[in-house]
Amino acid sequence: MAKILIVDDEEHIRYLYSEELSEAGYEVITAESGFKLLERIEEEKPDLVVLDIKMVDYNGLDLLQDIRNRFYDIPVVLCTAYDTFKEDMKSIAADFYVIKSFDLAELKSKIAMALEAGDEAGETESL
Repeated sequence: MAKILIVDDEEHIRYLYSEELSEAGYEVITAESGFKLLERIEEEKPDLVVLDIKMVDYNGLDLLQDIRNRFYDIPVVLCTAYDTFKEDMKSIAADFYVIKSFDLAELKSKIAMALEAGDEAGETESL
């Protein structure tokens, strides 16, 4: 069972994603901010991170860079209410970019694709 870390400052979003992704068979952990996020990733060892961009105290794109610098192989799905960040050069470091919606079909699809790509890369490395 893949472990997914949801990072979003909105409690209702964390709850919705947690419920939906748990029902889809994932183990879900959440964080309400980027505070000590790298330490949390080190402790929890998630298989994938779903990261909000606009949070009260943290810029998700800066957090993405921090994640890439330390945990380059963890898939990251940016999930935001704004499509304008797609144009930001920092966003290209993410595996996928999803616009927030209460229909989580696209998010679930991108998570599955990112995990599958990560599995294939791991199989290639072990050969």
